[in-house]
This record gives sequence, C-alpha cells and structure tokens, in this order.
Amino acid sequence: MMRTRLLNVIMWMMIACLGYAQAQETKEMTREEKKAEQEALDRFYFEEAKKAIEDKAFVLEADQVMFKYGTTAFVSSNTNFVAVKGDEAVVQVAFNVPVSGPNGIGGVTVSGSISGYKKEVDKKGTIRISMNVMGTGISAQVDITLPEGGNRATVHIMPTFNSNRFTLSGNVLPMSKANVYQGRTL
Repeated sequence: MMRTRLLNVIMWMMIACLGYAQAQETKEMTREEKKAEQEALDRFYFEEAKKAIEDKAFVLEADQVMFKYGTTAFVSSNTNFVAVKGDEAVVQVAFNVPVSGPNGIGGVTVSGSISGYKKEVDKKGTIRISMNVMGTGISAQVDITLPEGGNRATVHIMPTFNSNRFTLSGNVLPMSKANVYQGRTL
C-alpha cells in the first residue's frame, strides 16, 4: 500500500515535470514568433515612413519632449507635431499648461514655407532631414532623424528668434494617417 502511494506520487511528479517542460518550450516558441512578428511590423512602418518622406507628405506626431537642459515630459501627440506637405510645413508644440499660449492650445504654431530642405541616408539606413521653416514673424531650423527599422524618430527644433531649442520624439506617419489638431498660427 505504501509502495503504491509512493509510485503514484513519483508518477504524478514526472507527469508534472514533463508538462512544465512542454509549456516552457511552447512559451519560447511564442516569444520567438512574437519577436519575428514585431520585426516585420517595424520594417513595414519604416518603409511606410520612408515613402512618406520621399513624397514630402508626412507628419511626425510627438509624444515626448526634451527641453534645453534635459528635462523631459510626455505630451499629447495630436497637438505636438511637425508636418510636411510639399514645400509647406507646420511645426507645433503645445504643452499641458493652464495658459492658452499664442496658438490657443498652450504653445506655439509655426506654419510656413520650407527652405534648405536636405535629405540624407547614411550607411546604416538612418534618414536625416534638415530644413528651415519660415513663418510669419518667426522661423525655425528643424532636423529630423529616423533610424532604420521602425517609424520612431526625433526632431530637433531650434527657433531662430531665441535659444529655446528642444527635441521631440514620436512616430513618422503618412499625411493620410495623421491625427493632429492645429492651433492658430503666428
């Protein structure tokens, strides 16, 4: 009787160990599949962003801002963006503050023509765009960097009228997929 119980316990422990080993193996395959799926999705987003940049019809929707001295903040992507359509551009920043700001939504909006537009691709496939946006009364130097392998990019904005430069991080999307709200321009 005691021997039968001992054999039953050993048998159940072996079954449990085999089940655990199979679950771990299935989990590993699932992680690999998820990684491969994410890489394919990132590749698709990069190609989509690259095409939009080539067509000069894209929006960088920013969800994070870094100020001059390194302070960062998360912001709304539909009110913080850089949009390029042909030879026109809009640069808008709107921070979550109680003051309405010049654009009516807590920040500044520069809408104007593009000059000095340059696009470069380095050996690693990183796309760099440099341009000046000339608006009514103010202008800014805008530098966008899009590393290969996704649509996540950074944009450095340097206003020409002061030294309040800042960096935005967000996703580059075709103009048709953008979801942005533009405030009053200066």
